[in-house]
Amino acid sequence: MKNTSLIGGIKENFPSGLVVFLVALPLCLGIALASGAPPLSGIIAGIVGGLVVGTISNSNISVSGPAAGLTAIVLTAITDLGAFELFLCAGIIAGLIQLILGFVRAGSISNYFPNNVIEGMLAAIGIIIILKQIPHALGFDKDYEGHESIFDNGLNFGYFTELFGAIHPGAIVVTLVSIGILLAWDKIPTLKRMKMLPGALVAVVAGILLNELFKMTGSSLAINPQHLVVLPVPQSIDDFKNLIIMPDFGGFTNPKVWIVGATIAIVASIETLLCIEASDRLDTQRRITDTNLELKAQGIGNLVSSFIGGLPMTSVVVRSSANANAGATSKLSAIIHGLLLLICVLSIPMVLNLIPLATLAAVLLLVGYKLAKPATFKHFWHLGKFQFIPFVATVVAVVATDLLKGVGIGLAISVFYILQGNMKRAYYLSREKLDDADGINIKLAEEVSFLNKAAIKKTLKNIKPNSAVTIDARGTSYIATDVLEMIQDFANIRAKEEDINVELLGFKTSYKDYERDEDSHILITHRRAM
Repeated sequence: MKNTSLIGGIKENFPSGLVVFLVALPLCLGIALASGAPPLSGIIAGIVGGLVVGTISNSNISVSGPAAGLTAIVLTAITDLGAFELFLCAGIIAGLIQLILGFVRAGSISNYFPNNVIEGMLAAIGIIIILKQIPHALGFDKDYEGHESIFDNGLNFGYFTELFGAIHPGAIVVTLVSIGILLAWDKIPTLKRMKMLPGALVAVVAGILLNELFKMTGSSLAINPQHLVVLPVPQSIDDFKNLIIMPDFGGFTNPKVWIVGATIAIVASIETLLCIEASDRLDTQRRITDTNLELKAQGIGNLVSSFIGGLPMTSVVVRSSANANAGATSKLSAIIHGLLLLICVLSIPMVLNLIPLATLAAVLLLVGYKLAKPATFKHFWHLGKFQFIPFVATVVAVVATDLLKGVGIGLAISVFYILQGNMKRAYYLSREKLDDADGINIKLAEEVSFLNKAAIKKTLKNIKPNSAVTIDARGTSYIATDVLEMIQDFANIRAKEEDINVELLGFKTSYKDYERDEDSHILITHRRAM
């Protein structure tokens, strides 16, 4: 029997919480720097995302924290408002709006995201992770983690030239050793069973020891400080207090602050719902998250974070993916990650500053591969073009633009195919062609909407005089009013004029009957005299 006690939960989820902590630490710092915010604001958001959102949410896999998708909004807002203290008021407003969205049950829109688009988003995130971590793995850390796209105003080939010209051998050694340890922990059964000693922790310790060895021996392989984790190190309680920035509540009288708050609320809520859908798919037990509760949790999290100087947050795919891949079984993993962030920032920031970004890149490279593995592409290829094309389009669009735009493009293409398929499947003919058909049997689909009107109209138009036509609606639960009227006009007017024998089966007695659960009846009938 599975141990469901708190201790059992800790045993199962501490390793995954530790992995997420190691992944989240540089991401929180990088996103804060890319957003033009104080470095500690990203860490605060990560702590609140783990302890507050993790406690309230019923998602077992997702992890919340500062989001890369919000960096452009945050950076622009701080610049326009002129002060980070004013921006924190916008974060409070965003939290309040998200709370309202949760209470009005706006989370239900997540039910309308197609699986191929969600899977495409995950694969794209995996590709982005790989592309963004390659520079860190090679010892070239010019870019922070704040961007979700590898393109900035077009593909910058000069960036790649600079990248390969600045490869650091020591970083490559650390990356390869770390990847080797992670693969060994994933493949060797004896090591895999050591749940309380995760491979990511071993890889990080090995990375620190390797670099310290390089420095002690004066080797050229020693990794420079700019390629290590960088946390503020307060020397006293007063220093730590000075690192925390409180909101300027006078910002509530500024209309710009309200506009920024509403923008953050909308974008953060959409990203959260997308991530929740993705996280539920990553959950091996396929548990379903209450998305309305999730919006409330995010709202409370953003309120708390903004009140104590933190960035706005969302549920984040990268951390959630790392959590799932590390074997998390409950939300306790997210809470543990937040607790570890708090403890380490308060007690051992100088130790964390010894971690090479290369070893963290190794962890993320494997996470990215698992999200974008070739088997996923092969799976959707075998499902056919109506599943594969929206999937690939989402992948390409998310990588080339950003998460929201990419998912929007994927949704648009997916909806196009749905509508196209719906129009094609409005009815089924007994003959592929109307020409030379003595008897035509048109069987309507279960649902016939206004989108099917054009196709049905064209078919009825092509029916020749002196024909025999049966329109069968016995298996149809809904027909749009305009389609019904068109069939009625055909049967009662044109059929009489052109001596067409029409038999209508299964039509109900009135248009309103299609909105009620009643037995089917003939709505309109006309038969040519024999």
